[in-house]
Amino acid sequence: MKASQIAAMILALSGLVSLTVNAGDIEAGKAKSAVCAACHGADGNSSNGAWPSLAGQHASYTYKQLTDFKAGRRNNASMSGMVALLNDEDMKNLAAFYESQRAKAMAFDGEMIETGESIYRGGITETKVAACMGCHSPSGVGNGPAGWPSLKGQHPEYLVTQLQSFKQGTRANDTGKMMRNVVVRMSDEEMKAVAAYIAGIQ
Repeated sequence: MKASQIAAMILALSGLVSLTVNAGDIEAGKAKSAVCAACHGADGNSSNGAWPSLAGQHASYTYKQLTDFKAGRRNNASMSGMVALLNDEDMKNLAAFYESQRAKAMAFDGEMIETGESIYRGGITETKVAACMGCHSPSGVGNGPAGWPSLKGQHPEYLVTQLQSFKQGTRANDTGKMMRNVVVRMSDEEMKAVAAYIAGIQ
């Protein structure tokens, strides 16, 4: 069964509320984002691999992450403090603003590209790791309505950190354990390779 079919079945069986976000106010989101800029950049392009770039990210995904931080479903001391002051409208507006921004190209390790591309596009047959593009698309833009994030313009360091967090179980807000079930069979080197390839997607 393909990853897209599994995800559709999970969403149907779980009765989850649609991840589609009512359109937020981009200008209001821009104004509210001033406090976020120190880490995520004025236009959503972070300058440090410790912090994610949000530019071009699906509003539905950003909104879910913000609500997960606020509800404690995703843990991060800095973000928990930041979202405590946001209401639902603020989060929708921020999500709309970041979606409207353009992701910038990232630096990556060119020596890992070939291995990373193989994993991203074909998975790892020996350990039954599914191809990343099944959910995140061949071009890395993900699928907003399905809740799968765009990975374009993301720091490879941040991607590796998140993959490791899913593997360790310190991040567990993925629908149906989809990410946790994949990364548990990946090595650190495989994570680094696929992150390098993703960072190089244009």
